[in-house]
Amino acid sequence: MQRVDLNSDLGESFGAYTIGQDDRVLEHVTSANIACGYHAGDHNVMARTVKLAADKGMGIGAHPGFPDLLGFGRRNIQTDHKDIYNFIVYQVAALNGFCQLHRVRMQHVKPHGALYNMAAKDRVIAEAIAEAIYDIDPSLILFGLSGSELIKAGKKLGLTVANEVFADRTYQPDGTLTPRSEANALIKESERATEQVIQMVKESKVIAVDGSHIPIEADTICVHGDSPTALSFVERLHAQLQVEGVTVTKVSDFLFK
Repeated sequence: MQRVDLNSDLGESFGAYTIGQDDRVLEHVTSANIACGYHAGDHNVMARTVKLAADKGMGIGAHPGFPDLLGFGRRNIQTDHKDIYNFIVYQVAALNGFCQLHRVRMQHVKPHGALYNMAAKDRVIAEAIAEAIYDIDPSLILFGLSGSELIKAGKKLGLTVANEVFADRTYQPDGTLTPRSEANALIKESERATEQVIQMVKESKVIAVDGSHIPIEADTICVHGDSPTALSFVERLHAQLQVEGVTVTKVSDFLFK
């Protein structure tokens, strides 16, 4: 039986500002990527979101990003290997503290936003991230864009990797995500998003913006939690995957080193 993980980026509220519908989205996903305070989230939001996810039996992951609250971590920052290594360690360790508090084991790490997209193409950035995760805990699963430099860096170190695909984003012919600065970057219709996901999961391919077919591997599917359509997307996706005979379960249930 085919199995796939359904994840969402959560815990992205900050102080008095609420982003997303975490409580409701958590009813339909199997893994939660929780912001660690650099691009979004704070200590109170992290504590609350870890508890919510733990109570629901989710696979819990750290979602570290660039130190960029103003830009929500979606602006490219030029820095070096050591800086990236250290801020990954800092953020993952912070979230792991709340995991320990609630007696739940952290399942994975997924970089956020610009850091994630840069690591998909840049080997040095990818290796800094993978090395930090390996040195913290080599049993952690590394989430990365399917077939990317980040996936390659994780495999090279011996980490378990999860190839990630996106329900709410379009793809370029080289397999990368269409930049958010372009008008066609986001998929806003749940029916179209579901069709794309089913094709990626069942046929191991996706249609790029130019109409070309790209081979793709789908271990985990992402829906961005800050999107207004997040709830409707995860509800429809979960239901349709089950109709297609695909079991939706957290990634640690079927990926092994």
